[in-house]
Amino acid sequence: MNAPSPPSTITGDTPARPLKRLFIRTWGCQMNVYDSARMADVLAPLGYAPAEAPEDADMVVLNTCHIREKASEKLFSELGRLRVLKQAKEQGGDRMILAVAGCVAQAEGAEITARAPYVDLVLGPQTYHRLPEMVARATRAAGAVIETDFPAEEKFDFLPDSTTPQGVTAFLTIQEGCDKFCSFCVVPYTRGSEYSRSAATVIAEARRLAAQGSREIALLGQNVNAWHGEGLDGKTWNLARLLRELADIEGVARLRYTTSHPRDMDDELIAAHGDIPALMPFLHLPVQSGSDRILQAMNRGHKADDYRRIAEKLRAARPDIALSSDFIAGHPGENEADHQATMALIRDVGFALAYSFKYSSRPGTPAAGATMQVPEAEKDRRLQEIQALLREQQDGFNRSCVGRRCDVLVTGPGRHPGQLAGRSPWLQPVHFVGAGQQPGDVIAVDVAAALPNSLAVHPLERPAGNGPPETSPQPPCQEKAAA
Repeated sequence: MNAPSPPSTITGDTPARPLKRLFIRTWGCQMNVYDSARMADVLAPLGYAPAEAPEDADMVVLNTCHIREKASEKLFSELGRLRVLKQAKEQGGDRMILAVAGCVAQAEGAEITARAPYVDLVLGPQTYHRLPEMVARATRAAGAVIETDFPAEEKFDFLPDSTTPQGVTAFLTIQEGCDKFCSFCVVPYTRGSEYSRSAATVIAEARRLAAQGSREIALLGQNVNAWHGEGLDGKTWNLARLLRELADIEGVARLRYTTSHPRDMDDELIAAHGDIPALMPFLHLPVQSGSDRILQAMNRGHKADDYRRIAEKLRAARPDIALSSDFIAGHPGENEADHQATMALIRDVGFALAYSFKYSSRPGTPAAGATMQVPEAEKDRRLQEIQALLREQQDGFNRSCVGRRCDVLVTGPGRHPGQLAGRSPWLQPVHFVGAGQQPGDVIAVDVAAALPNSLAVHPLERPAGNGPPETSPQPPCQEKAAA
């Protein structure tokens, strides 16, 4: 992503001066997207404005993710390309500061500087508030500056308020880190232990986002429903209490949160889905497997029937809720019976959207050294079966919306002239021909067709208005009123 832009000139009697240029490339989750924006905020006072491409930049930041397969290989491939640009700038008498941030930097800082000694900065996710100091140190001295500790001070206490609007939809990190230690996951080692921001700082940031025009706010965290921050009353609040407070902020029409863990899905949070109209009826709740034996090997801390009961409670509280999840095919030790248990859970619960992957080893995680690794061909077959069933369910969910009426948040122009784009309450992309609507409007539309990954709709003659969704939820999507 490109960094947000501060003003490019100084106005008044002061002559314009060129600014340094910053390019940030972001891989991975929305947490990384949020982190990249905050890094740009931190660097803006140093005079860094956005660059459209690395070729134009005085500083390039690669914000990395360790979750996906071959993350390190992708990083070093990109660094090889950037090395050529860096050398070209040096030959022309200029300098490019090259930084590697994020989870790969945290996990493999020494390896990065050994294989790519031309990298100037290596910083983990908990240290980007120190970027100005790191840039100064890198400018003064040769050699890489590495910051991959988990500092005693919390970075959110040192970050400036963001003044750059995110747009109609915005992300807000409220929790970081993980104490779950799932066998396949590196997050506890790269993001550290669970930390919750205070309610006051979260609410203040949400109010700034709303004042800047954000109508939908998505709360982020590695285990976002484990949030338990200090409340406005000095007591510890849970996520349900925070959501109720955020829903009262003027201008906020929609709230979401991701990613959740089944172990932290308590009854009060489930009830909030039925009680808070602004809380959208879509929940990403990773289960990973439908086999109790594999869930235990994964150290997930829940059983398949626990997940089924949570789904039942959520649908009792909010009948129109749609679920999304994650699945891993071929975790070490998984056999055919375990795989079929996963297929059974998918059929029992039903998902509007899901992400599924083959198990891939992450160095340093317990599963990486486990015996009984599943052959690649078998992982491929199981993944294809999982994805085929999930695709069938997603298509069925989208088709269930055809001929019905839904509220859509307009997010901006579509790909074609006169077209607008938006999102349904269930996160489906929606495209339609506009009739005076503006980004940020919430309008009622009739669904005309279900496309492979979106809905085609026609706007109603009379918009639904800009308030929150209706307080009485209906099954997806709401039946269109009789003519």
